[in-house]
Amino acid sequence: MAELLLELLSEEIPARMQARAAADLKRLVTDGLAKADLAFDSARSFATPRRLTLVVDGLPLAQPDVTEEKRGPRVDAPEKAVQGFLGSIGLTIDQVEQREAPKGTFLFAVVERKGRAAADVVKETVEGALAALPWPKSMRWEETGVRWVRPLKSILCLLDGAVVPVRHGPLTAADATAGHRFLAPGSLAVKDFADYQAKLGKARIVLDGDERAAMIRDGATALAENAGLTVKPDEGLLAEVAGLVEWPVVLMGTIDEAFMGVPPEVLTTAMRAHQKYFSLLDGDGSLAPRFIVVANTEAADGGAAIVAGNERVLRARLSDATFFWDQDRKASLESRVSALGGRIFYKGLGTVEDKAHRLAGLAEGLAASVPGCDAAKAKRAALLGKADLSTAMVGEFPELQGVMGRYYAVNDGEDEAVARAVAEHYSPLGPNDACPDAPVSVAVALADKIDSLVGFFAIDEKPTGSKDPFALRRAALGVIRLIIENGLRLPLAQAFTSAYGLYRDHPGVQFAPPPERIVDDLLEFFADRLKVHLRDQGVRHDLITAVFALGGEDDLVRLLDRVRALEGFLGTEDGANLLTAFKRATNIVRIEEKKDGVGYEGSVDEGRLTEPQEQTLFASLAKAGDGITAALADERYAEAMTHLARLRVPVDGFFDTVTVNCEEPDLRGNRLRLLSQIRSALGGVADFSRIEG
Repeated sequence: MAELLLELLSEEIPARMQARAAADLKRLVTDGLAKADLAFDSARSFATPRRLTLVVDGLPLAQPDVTEEKRGPRVDAPEKAVQGFLGSIGLTIDQVEQREAPKGTFLFAVVERKGRAAADVVKETVEGALAALPWPKSMRWEETGVRWVRPLKSILCLLDGAVVPVRHGPLTAADATAGHRFLAPGSLAVKDFADYQAKLGKARIVLDGDERAAMIRDGATALAENAGLTVKPDEGLLAEVAGLVEWPVVLMGTIDEAFMGVPPEVLTTAMRAHQKYFSLLDGDGSLAPRFIVVANTEAADGGAAIVAGNERVLRARLSDATFFWDQDRKASLESRVSALGGRIFYKGLGTVEDKAHRLAGLAEGLAASVPGCDAAKAKRAALLGKADLSTAMVGEFPELQGVMGRYYAVNDGEDEAVARAVAEHYSPLGPNDACPDAPVSVAVALADKIDSLVGFFAIDEKPTGSKDPFALRRAALGVIRLIIENGLRLPLAQAFTSAYGLYRDHPGVQFAPPPERIVDDLLEFFADRLKVHLRDQGVRHDLITAVFALGGEDDLVRLLDRVRALEGFLGTEDGANLLTAFKRATNIVRIEEKKDGVGYEGSVDEGRLTEPQEQTLFASLAKAGDGITAALADERYAEAMTHLARLRVPVDGFFDTVTVNCEEPDLRGNRLRLLSQIRSALGGVADFSRIEG
């Protein structure tokens, strides 16, 4: 068995593209090999800033020989058809057989196809993969039109130690690679993957990205511990930095004390976003005046010049941040609200200032549904929530919107609940983001998301397929989490209607659809989002559908309580059997209604109930129906399920002893109406026809 080694050496590949590119290269090549009947044992891909590498183990040196039997035309077919068949298989009439078949005598041929050499197949497969490799952005050779993410320097391709002359653009594969750009820039001839990996290691290249990340983590931890500090966890930055260096050298620098009065979020954002530095923490969790920088080279002075250079760059960056911090505090947040009038929120939806005023009105109204929420504070926080967008600091560091708003609100003497809501009203931003629980923060966060959802739905900018440019799915999931995690009894339809009305109150906003249609569309959208949210928690989607199908439910807490109770009931033996009986009863009634051309939803004639079992079922349905109605009215869903469970025995008894389709028409119709009442009784809890199983 042979080994395939492929390396693509280029200028620096953006860190965010490396892992996906390595995976795509592996997928395209291995899929091509499998399609060509070249089986293999394993495949591994690697990425560094300058190279993509793939190694495939256990390849045969040739495709397997294939024997295939083909049937041609009948023996007495026209000569043109016979010759066409012979030409397609490359044989003469003497080399084919004649065989009897049910429809006559046919020509048959056994065609043997010799397997191609693996090197030829590999060349075609790799060249096809390189041409098809997708990049988010790419560069193009002017003379050939070939594209790659960055200028491609060389290709290494070996099969069983021999060069496979793969071509891509002006390059042809060879058996050589290159070491570290600064520490070992010379050419390296290799024989196989083991030799390749060993020589790269000596040439200061760590091929495995996980190994580079571990080196950075361990080095940073050791330096921090020596200084009595800890590294602020940041897996995203660790992965990015591991994609920026081929030979990580971890160093520690110092932040001037003069900058430590700036909010720590500003310091960490400036270091992370612009310089790719890791922040360090003191024993009490506060930001320490030190940072970790990862170099891509070893220096004779132990990295002193590298550290000094990075400290100088950071000093300039933080000087700007300090200037922004000092200047921004000279004007209050409230005075900045009017500056939002120069920012368009979205065409047809007014300015950001318009949005701020809408949020103030909406948050004030939503406060009634958030226990402990002060409506005046919610209104104030909503008005100020977007004001920091007009500050210099947020202009330089957009990631700090909301965060800086809180600092400026505190500086202005705003109430702590108001300042906190300014910071938290964008949350939750994703499934792993913390959900606000402070009452004022919850009200403003709900208002922000509901306003966007109603506005974009009203101008028909809804998510389609995989496209969601305005993150409306995320906004809906945010509303769902805010409601469920805080146990809010918020009528969504009313909230949507209020938001719609606030849009209508602002000049320049004109909506064609009536509010009823927008509310219906949004409730349907929320039903789909709720299924996604609950599915991730292990809740069956069909149960959500069954409860939503009842209609008129926009209280998510109440809906979820009903779904949970239904899930518990169906997990019991009584629940499972009653679901089976329901489906049986429903199928019988549906079939007979279709056959008879009439409906059987009417009332049951108690005087025609001749069998004890149907009398028992009738009485049990009446009693259960009353109990279910009362329990649902008081939101006692577990009790409603108990009433359903009591129907199991009488329903089983009915089906065991009573013949529904009897000879007497009146008796048959009465029994079908009785079965229809099973559907009605259960239908008060959920639409059982939507439940699988």
